[in-house]
Amino acid sequence: MYVPEHFRVQDRAVLFEFIERYSFATLITQVGCAPFASHVPLLLDRERDRLLGHVARANPHWRSFDGQAQALAIFAGPHAYISPTWYVTTPNVPTWNYAVVHVYGAPRVLAGETELAGILDLLLAKYESTREQPWANDLADDYRAKFHKAIVAFEMPMARLEGKFKFGQNREAADRQSMLQHLAQGDAQAQMLAELIRQHLRE
Repeated sequence: MYVPEHFRVQDRAVLFEFIERYSFATLITQVGCAPFASHVPLLLDRERDRLLGHVARANPHWRSFDGQAQALAIFAGPHAYISPTWYVTTPNVPTWNYAVVHVYGAPRVLAGETELAGILDLLLAKYESTREQPWANDLADDYRAKFHKAIVAFEMPMARLEGKFKFGQNREAADRQSMLQHLAQGDAQAQMLAELIRQHLRE
């Protein structure tokens, strides 16, 4: 990924927090002679420096998860169009501000039933535990077994991370403040971007 120094983020704590917050990822590998992508929630295992996930067994993607072929997981946060009219200084051109984290590694299939069940339990803990009425996960044993056979769990050790937060760091402070004011008046995506920029730049 092309990352100008203004926008480069290398603090692993910041990158890990971003991955956990925007956990629905695009996972890309090479299948045959062409790139292949799946869109899946991925869990970050900080202790073992890896990502965990699963795909449908009917999805051929998992057949390339051999622990050797390199993959790219893209975690994308909020993004928005930036009008040149929002800046105090001139001249300017339109641009797009956004935040992404790229994780590189070689995914491999986890064939054990215990590992699969553990990943599913972690997913439920992450996405159900904060709900007022969490799903009870009270499936009948035969249905649960059928469901487990229909999916494939995998892990992806993190070999390299890249972070790019394009927040106008190369602009004057007055330009960033004006940009934030306009973003805060925009749609939900623009407002989330403004919040993330403020958190990151402490403005």
